[in-house]
Amino acid sequence: MPIHTQCCGLFLMIILLYFYKSQKTIKLQGERAFWNAFMMTFICIVCDILSCIAIVYSDFLPDAFVKLICKLYITTMVGEAFFALMYIFSDIYTNRSAYRKAMIRYSVIVGAALILILAAPIRYTYDPVNKTLYSYGASCYSAFLFAGVTVAVILIRLNVDKMKINKAKRSAVFIWMGIWILALVVQFFFKQILLTAFACSVGMLVLYLKLENPGNNLDRQTGLFNHSAFLQYAKQLYDADTHFSILSIVIDRNAFKAMRADLEERVIGEAVRYLLGLPDVFVFRNTTNEIFLVYPDMKKSAEGVARVRERFEKGWGENGGVMVSPHWIYVADSWIASGIEDLLFLMSYVRRDSKEFQESQFYEVSSELAAQLHREKDIAELIVSALANDRVEVWYQPIFSTEEHRFTSAEALVRIRDEDGKLIPPGSFIEIAERNGMIMQLGELVFKKVCRFIKETGITGFGIEYIEVNLSVVQCAYKHLAAEYIAIMKEFDIPAHNINLEITESASMNAKKTLLGNMKILMDYGVTFSLDDFGTGQSNLDYIVDMPVHIVKFDKNMTNAYFENGKAKYIMDAAMNMIRGMDLKIVSEGIETREQFFTMENLGINFIQGYYFSKPLPESEFLEFIKRENLKLS
Repeated sequence: MPIHTQCCGLFLMIILLYFYKSQKTIKLQGERAFWNAFMMTFICIVCDILSCIAIVYSDFLPDAFVKLICKLYITTMVGEAFFALMYIFSDIYTNRSAYRKAMIRYSVIVGAALILILAAPIRYTYDPVNKTLYSYGASCYSAFLFAGVTVAVILIRLNVDKMKINKAKRSAVFIWMGIWILALVVQFFFKQILLTAFACSVGMLVLYLKLENPGNNLDRQTGLFNHSAFLQYAKQLYDADTHFSILSIVIDRNAFKAMRADLEERVIGEAVRYLLGLPDVFVFRNTTNEIFLVYPDMKKSAEGVARVRERFEKGWGENGGVMVSPHWIYVADSWIASGIEDLLFLMSYVRRDSKEFQESQFYEVSSELAAQLHREKDIAELIVSALANDRVEVWYQPIFSTEEHRFTSAEALVRIRDEDGKLIPPGSFIEIAERNGMIMQLGELVFKKVCRFIKETGITGFGIEYIEVNLSVVQCAYKHLAAEYIAIMKEFDIPAHNINLEITESASMNAKKTLLGNMKILMDYGVTFSLDDFGTGQSNLDYIVDMPVHIVKFDKNMTNAYFENGKAKYIMDAAMNMIRGMDLKIVSEGIETREQFFTMENLGINFIQGYYFSKPLPESEFLEFIKRENLKLS
């Protein structure tokens, strides 16, 4: 009986079925589509074998029964083509509702085709000498035609929608369809070679090996689902408009440093087994020390989270003697984020930048925090756009010298504009630029613009002796800062004494050694330094002693406190005496009234900066201001 290839195909399918069902799956839409195609292939091979048996024993069986079995076989071929189409649709139509509509639409077409196939006549033949058998007739031709058209549609959609379909899936389906087409062509010309069923099983093997092995979604070390599986599953939930909850368990590996290796392995294994046994939740290993628990039913998440936390509090190992105290990040409703990328950004931000997360073990991410992060993300994109499209500006706030009674310096302040030309306040973007690393590029661009401004306007000829340029905390920690800034000054042929660099106390605390090295190089070159925002730190007097600055700037809050708080007045008087004793100059920021100006001047403050004289001005307005005001005062 010529069913050797079909039996081989069936045997292969049984092996694949065993391996597939022996592993965990996470109910992805693509997994369901593969399973449907797999089962239809299995049924197709079984029906092929049954049709061959029926034809061989057609002398002993009713003719109508044999024809029915043959028609069942060719209808399963059509069904397999249909489910192959649905398999690629699982990528094209990620929204579950759209996927269902596509299935219904094509199901109607398939149903009509099956009615035609079942109604049309079919014939069969068997040659026991040559051991060849096959069926033919209008029913077979209709089935082959429809299956061929479906395969053509599959190949077309693979190309038309290639941006929507996973690249590996496109490749695997191309191979699958190629094997199937080759088998059909061979069988058409050599009817004694029955390859179609075996080709279908080989196609399933290709899909399993390249894509659909559930083991690809597992972390080999723990048996939990891996990061790739999480991305697919969470994306599917978002695409289906399904709200879900997620709990992140962040475990500090340092907690295991003092533990014996065998005990560590036992504790981790016990915790993993516990998590694997949890109901109503999918557990993923996101990174080396972070585990995600995804609750597709939000109603059960609060109870589930409480249960997990309670179990960790009991301890692990013998008699609960080993305590593992992770940090927890809980998102009660996934829809505070717009999608999987947004959700991961939100959670990574909490881990990296949230002070509250570092100080508390359990941190629930609120919708308010999510809204704030979305605004920050928009600002970050705005900074990138401003840098790329020259929408970064430098404004200048004049600084008045009480000794020379004229404006002798100015502070350079960065401004950026959005695409509509609207100015964005620096308080909205400086901190964000520092966190994401763009402050280096932004700071360098500001410094270049300042040097160009000094060179091209000849501002020093109108009484301005130097421009103050702020250094961020990140810049102060950059060991090549001095070399790069000296190179920029040389590029624009700017004398070093025309530049004063402002540092903050936080900068000196975070990168003191690197900063001092840069300061020495720049001071040897001729640049001076200011300590900005004096009065905002906790140990600023010590830092004036340690840092080789030339100028100390009292921030606006400290200036205001002098007029509003009697105790602050004594503190400021003491600070001024000490600073003068070290032969340093003082700038008082935030001066807004005539009374404040004369008070500071009478106290012997060297420089006054504030709205009393002028707010920060763009380049052209600042130049006109200096020409006009210094001319009046000369």
